[in-house]
Amino acid sequence: MAVKLFDSELKVMDVLWKQGDQTAKSISEILKKSIGWNQNTTYTVIKKCIAKGAVERREPNFQCHALIPREEVQKAETEELIGKLFDGSPDLLFASLLGRQELTGAQIEALRQMAAEMERES
Repeated sequence: MAVKLFDSELKVMDVLWKQGDQTAKSISEILKKSIGWNQNTTYTVIKKCIAKGAVERREPNFQCHALIPREEVQKAETEELIGKLFDGSPDLLFASLLGRQELTGAQIEALRQMAAEMERES
C-alpha cells in the first residue's frame, strides 16, 4: 500500500469497510455517535482520504466508496509494525504475542493453529 492512512482516516475507512458505501453525511452521523466528531471534522478527514486515493467520491449526495480493502491496510500496517518494533522479524512479533499475559488459552491455541496451517501451506 503506497498510501499511509492516519488514525483519523482509518476511522472513516472503518465505517466504509463495515457499512459499505455511505454518504458523507451518514459517515458524519456514525462518527458523531461513536467518537464525538462534528460534521466539519468528518468531512475534512473524508476529503483527505479522497486526496490520498483511499476513498472515491460519487454523486449524487457525496457518496463515499472505499478504494482500498481492509486486508491491504492491515498487511501494510503489520509490515510497518514489524519493521519499526521487531527489527523486521515476524517471529519476534509472534513471540511477543504469545508471551503476553492478556492472551486467553483459546487465543493462544488459535495462534498455534494459524501457525500450523501456515506451515502446512508452505
